[in-house]
Amino acid sequence: MRAVQVVTPTGPADVEVREVDAPTPGPHDVLVEVHRVGVAFPDLLMSRGEYQVKPELPFTLGVDFAGVVLDPGSPESSGFTVGQRVAGVNLHGGAAEQVANPAIFTFALPDALSYDEGAALPMNYLTALFALEERGGLREGETVLVHGAAGGVGTASLQVARGLGARTIAVVSTEEKAAFARAAGADETVVGRDFRDAVRDLTGGRGVDVVVDVVGGDAFTDSLRCLAEQGRVLVVGFAAGQGIPEVRVNRLLLGNTDVRGVGWGAYAMTRPGYMQRQWHRLAPMIESGIVRPPIGATYDLADFGRALVDMDGRRTLGKSVVRVR
Repeated sequence: MRAVQVVTPTGPADVEVREVDAPTPGPHDVLVEVHRVGVAFPDLLMSRGEYQVKPELPFTLGVDFAGVVLDPGSPESSGFTVGQRVAGVNLHGGAAEQVANPAIFTFALPDALSYDEGAALPMNYLTALFALEERGGLREGETVLVHGAAGGVGTASLQVARGLGARTIAVVSTEEKAAFARAAGADETVVGRDFRDAVRDLTGGRGVDVVVDVVGGDAFTDSLRCLAEQGRVLVVGFAAGQGIPEVRVNRLLLGNTDVRGVGWGAYAMTRPGYMQRQWHRLAPMIESGIVRPPIGATYDLADFGRALVDMDGRRTLGKSVVRVR
């Protein structure tokens, strides 16, 4: 079968589509015929050997995927049946024609969603839910500011925040991205790096309760200054590539504010059943239409490397998806 592999960790331009043996599922795995693969930031980092997880070379990329169950293993334990539509997530391995994935990391795909949308859901939306609910303690009626709001995690955070009853403010770099964020569900949009005054005006001078920061860099300090009393900045990533920001902790003391790390993968993958509970939590948001992943670019399997290059250049909106079949 075909699989997208890292043979040498020299970057996205050097990933290869290779013929490999089909996987043999273990006793707790579900064998899935993959139709679509999401393009994820960990894929980019792993192609360079820069991710905290460093699989033995060569290895197959692909964090999240959607397809059809070929072999459910034990239906009594997995709950799946042959032919069922599913989405799944793992550290890597999904960018192939077949994947053997742990049943606990595999989810029934609602009929209302396409395979493209299914491949866009797991990592981004479960991360957003973990960030906002588990780490952020978001309450109905609060206001959430989202940086990088036209990207995959950004749009997921906008939609999940709405599903939890919050008001959302999207911070983006261009008018095109502002329109994309509004279409994804943002209540308000702010364009440009100088967002503090706009946020102050939009909140009547109060500030926001939660900031979802996937960007880092120069925006971080201004995010702290935008917080209302007892506000929380959620550190999800550092897409700006400007290094790791530092916190002057006296600012936290004076405002009774928090900075909280968000490491969904390390938390969820070590707690059997946690992801399934998260998926169940998302289900009513999917059914209501609040959660509907916006798909940006789509690529053929042979162009997986180009998809990563485009992501690295911040040329994509929403979630990029690769067609396997």
